Amino acid sequence: MTLTFAEPTADALPLTPLRPADVEGWIASAPRAQAAWVTAAGFAAGPGAVCVLPGEDGAPAGALVGLGDPARAGRERFVLARARAALPAGTWRLEGTLEPEALDEAALGWLLEGYRFDRYASQSVPPAQLVAPEGCDAARIEAIAAGEALSRDLINTPAEDMGPDQLEAAARDLASDFGAGVRVTAGDDLLAQNLPLIHTVGRASPRSPRLIDMEWGQSGPRVTLVGKGVCFDTGGLNLKPGSSMGLMKKDMGGAAAVLGLARMIMALKLPVRLRVLVPAVENSVSGASFRPGDILTSRKGLTVEINNTDAEGRLVLADALALAAEEDTDLLVSMATLTGAARVAVGPDIAPFYTDDDAFAALLAESAGAVRDPVWRMPFWEPYETMIEPGIADLDNAPKGGFAGSITAALFLRRFAEGAPRYAHFDIYGWQPTAAPARPKGGVAQGARAILQALPGALGL
Repeated sequence: MTLTFAEPTADALPLTPLRPADVEGWIASAPRAQAAWVTAAGFAAGPGAVCVLPGEDGAPAGALVGLGDPARAGRERFVLARARAALPAGTWRLEGTLEPEALDEAALGWLLEGYRFDRYASQSVPPAQLVAPEGCDAARIEAIAAGEALSRDLINTPAEDMGPDQLEAAARDLASDFGAGVRVTAGDDLLAQNLPLIHTVGRASPRSPRLIDMEWGQSGPRVTLVGKGVCFDTGGLNLKPGSSMGLMKKDMGGAAAVLGLARMIMALKLPVRLRVLVPAVENSVSGASFRPGDILTSRKGLTVEINNTDAEGRLVLADALALAAEEDTDLLVSMATLTGAARVAVGPDIAPFYTDDDAFAALLAESAGAVRDPVWRMPFWEPYETMIEPGIADLDNAPKGGFAGSITAALFLRRFAEGAPRYAHFDIYGWQPTAAPARPKGGVAQGARAILQALPGALGL
């Protein structure tokens, strides 16, 4: 799906965003007929409200769209995107003045409102088109929208058509589009290349586990992105109940997020050396399944006691993070749909993240606010380290007790990222449970836009 702005045309209709306090002034300065029309319609500039203005011939001459009360602006993102479905077909242009961040949000929201997952059934797209607003970087907004669309498509695709092999194909297609290189280690070769945890988690499935390793860029700081690619998670021998298994096609949401972010970085030609590592597996049930009570040895040499085969994401990430930390990298980021505990803590809309770097955390928070991609810092709480130390092995993959599940998972991963000078982990949900402006129900990237916004400041670009 292509999410782009319309070509400028002389007959593009004006779309004027207004706050409630601006309506009276607009009416006072408008042509008499339009002023009477807006007054009669009772347009109050509520969030996303639309009032189409009639021309002398009865055809639309423009429209007003409400931005809502600024005191309540934090309650809803991408308000202007609501207008797209309510506007008549045609080409529109924004009129009036918006602050730069609000302008970028309006432009991106408009494009994302046009996203539909139509692989299996046709989906109607709002017919109204928008000319790139003056003052926004249209190419950047389009690149971000394309990266987001890629992430959504990957998550939304059912596991039957998005197993480890198809995820590899998607990564290869992306690499081909931007001249990146890809290496893939699959099946028993994972053991030969000392990636044992990835092999163990995926060995029960007839779809071979693999590590996808993509690199792009010849100079600049090195950025390494690691994304959890569990293409379907049954829970293994600790089988999930059916109610918990229904959304497990999205358990590769971390992989989808880093591939979408990689697309943004490459499309924008950021001066970095980018590496993307995706351990792609299916956590299935068969005679080859790994078992509760098993003790596994990781790439790093740390042993892991398995107390729950449904805590498999941290295992595959562990080998990939250890590999990433073996080379010099200026920024290492992991993204994963890792724990239900994160959802209990912050709900589906916020991406919690962990880092020991206070400056980077502050930059991420600032960047997230600027691009309306909410994140929230959580602590690497060191007193909980004992919770992931079972005694008969170095680490426990599923500490008993049920407390601080997202934190203990992040502490587990940090053990394998040691050596990277700057590490951040995102425990994302990857799913929009109810439709919202610019975000239909279904797969969604979280944290990617915030990271993209933060990269120049974090790396001195």
